[in-house]
Amino acid sequence: MANVEPAAAYARERGLHALVVAGPDRILYEEYAAGYSAERPHALYSGTKSFWGSAAIEAVRQGLFRLDDPVAEVLTEFRTDERAAITPRMLLQLTAGYGFGGLGSAVPTYERALAMPLRSTPGTRFTYGGVPLQVFGAYFARKSIASGTTPHEFLRVNVLQPAGASVASWRTLSDGTHPLPTGAQLDASSWLAYARWMLRNGDRYADALTGSGANPRYGLGWWLASASMPRDLYYASGSGGQALYVIPSLELLVVHFGNSSSFKHEAFLKRLLA
Repeated sequence: MANVEPAAAYARERGLHALVVAGPDRILYEEYAAGYSAERPHALYSGTKSFWGSAAIEAVRQGLFRLDDPVAEVLTEFRTDERAAITPRMLLQLTAGYGFGGLGSAVPTYERALAMPLRSTPGTRFTYGGVPLQVFGAYFARKSIASGTTPHEFLRVNVLQPAGASVASWRTLSDGTHPLPTGAQLDASSWLAYARWMLRNGDRYADALTGSGANPRYGLGWWLASASMPRDLYYASGSGGQALYVIPSLELLVVHFGNSSSFKHEAFLKRLLA
């Protein structure tokens, strides 16, 4: 099912920190470098986005909101302009109309994100960036006030804890909140545990693994398969080559940590699945 050595060689040439290839209940291959181990936390960067589709679906199951509700019901400052059409689904699919930006050290606070203008009509264009996740965070935070929780605590209790995964640390913004599009550090064991949770609960999280009309290859925080990949593959992707691949039809899971701008998902997967 997996041709590990060519894939591992590709990763080694591109700043490998950790590579774990696993099935549903056992590790098939693991390799660590640059001082990393299964228990040493690593930054996920934008791989962090993959948590929020799962968290949103759990919130829907608990009746907190619906994916196609207008967020203006809670974000009242959106009611008088075109932002009134924005839904949680659009924010998580990155089709809400915000421009590129809000990544890395430029992630805005909730307050700043809510003040940012749209660049396109909601629902019509996919634009990668961090601002929509921060707007979703502001919406989720207001929805959570009554239950005395926060988006990150909701995620921990309803997704990560049941999955057997834990966040080692999470960056803090100037307003004291943690960003949603980036900032989490997990060790390889915890990210693998999250992948196994997704594999076991694929039907539960089907909405998170469905693309939009604007971009059929992006779900709710997850990238979806291109034509050259297994059709049911989905993956989290972060700067520097961070990747979490889930391939249900092969019952195959892969964690990759690294430090290279030249790491390419399709090149790695082509070798792994040859």
